[in-house]
Amino acid sequence: MIISTTSQLDGRPIGEYLGLVSAESVQGINFVRDFFARFRDFFGGRSQTLESALKQAREQATAELIARARQMNADAVVGVDFEISMPSVQGGMVVVFATGTAVRLR
Repeated sequence: MIISTTSQLDGRPIGEYLGLVSAESVQGINFVRDFFARFRDFFGGRSQTLESALKQAREQATAELIARARQMNADAVVGVDFEISMPSVQGGMVVVFATGTAVRLR
């Protein structure tokens, strides 16, 4: 399965557009780790806790996107976009949405 943020694939013409495919992943962040992440954010520096949660959520959303595209018998997903949200004011959750267009290649 090819996943691309571009709308076309060099050397691989698109034969059929199958439709929109989307997935989401929600990751909780441990309260104690989140407290230290906020402390680090206040004084500057990288928050490995948030980076790890974002990476895991993105990987899970991508895997789900691939699974849903396979259900449509797609060869690739093009135009993939990721959106990130932290819906709680206090932190504690990271949400990653992935969307793209499932296609069959010639």
